[in-house]
Amino acid sequence: MARITLLGPFWPYRGGIAHFGAGLARSLAARGHDVRTVTFQRQYPDRLFPGATQFEPGPAPPGVPRAPAELDTLNVGTWTRAADRIADEGGEVAVIPYWTPLLAPMWGVVTRRLRRRGVTVLALVHNAIPHERRPGDLLLGRFALGGADGLLALSDRVAADVQRLGVTAPVHTVPHPVYDGFGAAPPRVEARQELGLPARAPVFLFFGFVRPYKGLHVLLDAWGGVVQRVPGARLVVAGEFYADENALRAQAAPFGASVRFDAGYIPDSRVGLYFSAASAVVQPYVTATQSGVAQIAFHYGRPVITSDVGGLAEAVPDGEAGLVVPPDDPAALAAALVRFVEEGLGGTFEAGVRRVRDAASWGRVAEAVEHLAGTTPPRLE
Repeated sequence: MARITLLGPFWPYRGGIAHFGAGLARSLAARGHDVRTVTFQRQYPDRLFPGATQFEPGPAPPGVPRAPAELDTLNVGTWTRAADRIADEGGEVAVIPYWTPLLAPMWGVVTRRLRRRGVTVLALVHNAIPHERRPGDLLLGRFALGGADGLLALSDRVAADVQRLGVTAPVHTVPHPVYDGFGAAPPRVEARQELGLPARAPVFLFFGFVRPYKGLHVLLDAWGGVVQRVPGARLVVAGEFYADENALRAQAAPFGASVRFDAGYIPDSRVGLYFSAASAVVQPYVTATQSGVAQIAFHYGRPVITSDVGGLAEAVPDGEAGLVVPPDDPAALAAALVRFVEEGLGGTFEAGVRRVRDAASWGRVAEAVEHLAGTTPPRLE
């Protein structure tokens, strides 16, 4: 087995990348590896961060890695010192997450420093090319990922984007695993009671950071067609807004109490509450690579209604664990939501959700790390 160091955001940093790192750390440790973690002194400069805070409220949940804060994205000295310490302490494999060009200079320097010190470096690629493009994104992505010995992509779309960057290291695609670190959820009736939702109404959940590419405006365009056919339906929008909240609230105003905004970051301790209350999760993305929200939904046994962009359709088998519709098509989305209710598809999709949940395991990601690092024989399909 190997001494493996995972770099990136860990508690108290919040968000899907931090959750992913914690899940991978647990899985690798369970397989017998000596797992170390390194996190940020400063992740994003405050002026570049669109939300209220980068940190989780409250104490650390049980089982979350406690990582030393060594990396400052604006201080090159911390990059080289962290890499040297990993090598000096006998690190054999290092894994960096890549999701934004803002961190590309740091990752490019860290990976090359580690490789010069004899450490095998793998890049776990959440997004190779950002949803909201800026000049220089491809060049930065190539610099960040070009120093790695191997790359893990979380969908075929991400793997294709890596190829667009011109990175020549081996790329292995592995399904995004189910997020299982949010704890148990109460029964649906209790969750709805706590959230003040009707006990028997169809409840659709839009969850997570609200950004333009995630298509909440498309869902609100579709909602009129839904409540016309299903008057008791409810839509819950739960998450922090990185888009024009006032414009989206104005768009929802004609639908009255059928649309509810729980604006603000949902702490880990309440995530299960929202998914338990939902009949289904809706992801009306206009563009995407993959999404951890679908994996939270599957963990809690909830089907997903999503648009056919990026790797979302890979994660949500149409007609088995949810429904897939064309992107940016409010009429098609409304028809899918109505069909879900009128045909009672929630129960129908239960077996499919379980199958997807069982297949998308953390063990497969850990095996991919081992395979690319050469620590075990390849055992993946």
